[in-house]
Amino acid sequence: MFLGGELYRYYSKRPFIQDPRLALLPTEFFVGKRVLDIGCNEGWVTCEIGQSRGAQQVVGVDIDDTLIRAAWKRRRTVWSLQSPDRGHLHEESCPPHKRQRVLGDAPTTDHSAHNYFPASCEHSYGPLPIPNRGCDAFPHNVTFRTVDWIKDRIPEDPNQYDVVLGFSISKWIHLNNKDDGLKEFFHRVHQCLKMGGIFVLEPQPWDTYSKARRMSETLKENAKYLQLRPDGFGELLQELGFSPGQRMGVTGKGGFRRPVDIYLKQR
Repeated sequence: MFLGGELYRYYSKRPFIQDPRLALLPTEFFVGKRVLDIGCNEGWVTCEIGQSRGAQQVVGVDIDDTLIRAAWKRRRTVWSLQSPDRGHLHEESCPPHKRQRVLGDAPTTDHSAHNYFPASCEHSYGPLPIPNRGCDAFPHNVTFRTVDWIKDRIPEDPNQYDVVLGFSISKWIHLNNKDDGLKEFFHRVHQCLKMGGIFVLEPQPWDTYSKARRMSETLKENAKYLQLRPDGFGELLQELGFSPGQRMGVTGKGGFRRPVDIYLKQR
């Protein structure tokens, strides 16, 4: 069994409509791109990228089926709260307007459009039905899968991704699977990224491992054998064929204050 952090309370501690980690990344990272969100939890980041960042396709994966079911519910909620225009209900909005296609305009970041309807509407009347459309507009560009992605492939993997996100997961992969498991994770990311693709990593600092390993005897025992340290992840990724890491910034408060680094697949 995979043991993680306070997974079911994660977004009660980081309750962001606009995730500050995504705010560190230029919008053009995602426009028209295929994105994989590993350890997507309840799908908040996955949905934000699909709705607000112009991604062609976003796949969220998590090992916990309870979280994935919550992610599908989150997708429906986000769809239900956005304005009709934002939902591409008009035929001319799907595919995107000619001007957006030609000029490459980023999608609007008017968040009043994302929360057009009050949450009480969904609570009182239920979520809005999602129309059966074949275009790449939200929410059709967002999907979720329950999978141990380090060990198992998913149907979207062979086409490779432009961007892979690893937010707040490296510590749990490390403690559950030890050094070899973390190396395999990085290898899988490299394998599934297109040449020139971007790996976004939010590594948890080493000093946070001590509290985490007390969650179970398994983690405590695994921690005894760890030789790799977060400060050395960049060197390991370069050996696989990534560029030196670029620090985009540091965000969060308290125990959630962490860096966000990006690595470019060069070979």
